[in-house]
Amino acid sequence: MRVHKAIVLLGLAAIVAWGTAADDSGGVKIGIVDLQQAMLSSDEGKAAKSEMERKQKEAEGQLQPMIDRLKAMDEELRSKKFVLSEEALYQKQLDAVQLKGEIDTRMKELDGKLKVDGERLLGPMRKKLIEAITAVGKEQGFTLILTKEVPVYSREALDITDIVIQRFNRKG
Repeated sequence: MRVHKAIVLLGLAAIVAWGTAADDSGGVKIGIVDLQQAMLSSDEGKAAKSEMERKQKEAEGQLQPMIDRLKAMDEELRSKKFVLSEEALYQKQLDAVQLKGEIDTRMKELDGKLKVDGERLLGPMRKKLIEAITAVGKEQGFTLILTKEVPVYSREALDITDIVIQRFNRKG
């Protein structure tokens, strides 16, 4: 799928280059932006990353008591394996399985919540980032700006990520 996207974008770049080659502006100017780096290196991105790390630690803190309880149950099962009756051993094993299920359910719930929180933080930021990229493209006369995630090869000189980050931080 990624190769298909790369081929389509390279074809698009070739068409744009061919279509603008006869332009009086002096040629084609192509830029590459590393969206991930731009998001995480911007002031707003750093704050969002910090917020997400805080939420991640909070979620882990909610799970830790359950995990500790499961470890204690497993240790108790191992230590009393030969002392307990079959019925008592079976009941403790069922309790451990139930707790594992609760932990899995809680982990999925917290993971879903983290994804929603992440999208709440990053969604508006992506829109502003695209606006910053568009502004840089217009101001500096770029014919085409691609994301670094798609091209198979690009010269380092085409990477305008730092310019976009500066613009994004100014616009805030």
